[in-house]
Amino acid sequence: MTFDQRHKSKKLVDGPDRAPARSYFKSVGYNSEDLKKPLVMVAHSWIGTMPCNFSHRELAQDVMAGVANSGGTPMEVNTISISDGISMGTEGMKASLVSRELIADSIELAAVGYSFDAAVIIVGCDKTIPAGAMVAARLNIPTVILYSGSIAPGKFQGNDVTIQDVFEAVGQHAAGNLDEKELTSLEDAACPGAGSCGAQYTANTMATVLEFIGMSPMGSSTVGATDKRKKVLGYESGQLIMKVLEQGILPKNIITKQALINGIACAAATGGSTNVVLHLLAIAHEAGVPLEIDDFDRISSQTPLIGDLRPGGKYVALDWDIAGGTKLLAKKLLEAKKIDGNILTVTGRTLAMEIEDAVETKDQKVILDIKDAIKPTGGLVILKGNLSPDGSVIKVAGHERLTHEGPARIFEQEEDAMKAVLDNQINKGDVLIIRNEGPKGGPGMREMLGVTAALVGAGLDDSVALLTDGRFSGATRGLMAGHVAPEAAVGGPIALVIEGDTIKFDIPNRKLEVLIDKKTLEKRKSDWQPINHKYKRGVFAKYAKNVSSAAIGAVTS
Repeated sequence: MTFDQRHKSKKLVDGPDRAPARSYFKSVGYNSEDLKKPLVMVAHSWIGTMPCNFSHRELAQDVMAGVANSGGTPMEVNTISISDGISMGTEGMKASLVSRELIADSIELAAVGYSFDAAVIIVGCDKTIPAGAMVAARLNIPTVILYSGSIAPGKFQGNDVTIQDVFEAVGQHAAGNLDEKELTSLEDAACPGAGSCGAQYTANTMATVLEFIGMSPMGSSTVGATDKRKKVLGYESGQLIMKVLEQGILPKNIITKQALINGIACAAATGGSTNVVLHLLAIAHEAGVPLEIDDFDRISSQTPLIGDLRPGGKYVALDWDIAGGTKLLAKKLLEAKKIDGNILTVTGRTLAMEIEDAVETKDQKVILDIKDAIKPTGGLVILKGNLSPDGSVIKVAGHERLTHEGPARIFEQEEDAMKAVLDNQINKGDVLIIRNEGPKGGPGMREMLGVTAALVGAGLDDSVALLTDGRFSGATRGLMAGHVAPEAAVGGPIALVIEGDTIKFDIPNRKLEVLIDKKTLEKRKSDWQPINHKYKRGVFAKYAKNVSSAAIGAVTS
């Protein structure tokens, strides 16, 4: 059965009664012939405030040229993006996770409002990537997702540097180990142009994961934002969407349970961001695919860590591209039977077919052979216990402590913890607890890179631990557990801990516990009172009212 390539748009622009709609389109440059072709949304989140998405408008032109030259009529759609790196440590960080929902919602509104037949969604900064996949599943129209690419590393004192180095330098400066002139020189050098954060942080983790799921062209994500090949990939993505439309391949054909398992394996094998848990749960929710937080621990425990990538390893995203890119990683994992090569991809071919031309650069050391794995299991670990009965997420790159026991230091918001670190008020052995920063409590589940990087910069990362109902950046390293659920705002156990309680991390046994008896915990629960939100109206109030637990993806539907 032939797929109707104008399955949506013909209702919008065909027939005498649709003359007013056609007239509007003609006012902005389209003609009658354009409106007889499939209408293809080219959605992006260009914003003039950060490097991550700064190339989107330019890349959109390449995509649109590919669409136009392949028989479609492209139409550009723009939405917003929030920079985690810029807003980190401020109230603005509360907007980040909320923006994931807003981006998905706004693309959905445009797609329905203009009856688009298909879509190319250009993604970049952290939340734009899962948002693109979420709305693709929700709309279920032929869709290609294209990552705009990583920033090039900066150069400082002869070394490659990324934004992670700047965050950690804040802690070094506070500890008196870096002067202000050196700090300024580093900040001047770390981000040399357009592109998302340069290592296997959240953006690059999610971008590569979408290739392993099948929603992005295999091999496209590791090509840098300013690399000339990205323009070619943009044009080819415009051509590809017309083939996807012709074949009638829909996102829900692609986003299956096995595809999501492939995505988890990609993240685990590369030491990817803990945010992948939150985002894949949300994508699965939109696609109607059953996925649970425990699936991440199970798949990660079966997947070797073979990507020597920052923040836990040595190399940046563009090094991975030179080494052989995502195709090389997929080939190694497929040969070891760690992923399923039979899943459908957006090209209409299987994943195994897409990686037949994988090439490994001689003597590369970025993606290792399975036998040379950095560690036999992946970096994603789910901890449960009386402190996180619904789960918490920790990333273990292979060199961290596997256990820690120490006194709780309680902070009711991130700013208080940051001040304590910078004022040298944290002692070796402490367990920092930052609460009321969850999806509802924040609201918006802020990332804690400012605090965790400051701990690294102060030389405390190997002697303290931290847990929070908020999130961590992909750049976070150390013994840090996030996404603690239930969160403090709903009376989760994290809300009941008091200063000095003994906290125990036990990674081998997957436990996160406060060492007090059940009766004491129940008594504290009966006395607990929620903190009053200052957000009484507007987007944050709406979000807090509707958002779910981090354990099921912090979704709002």
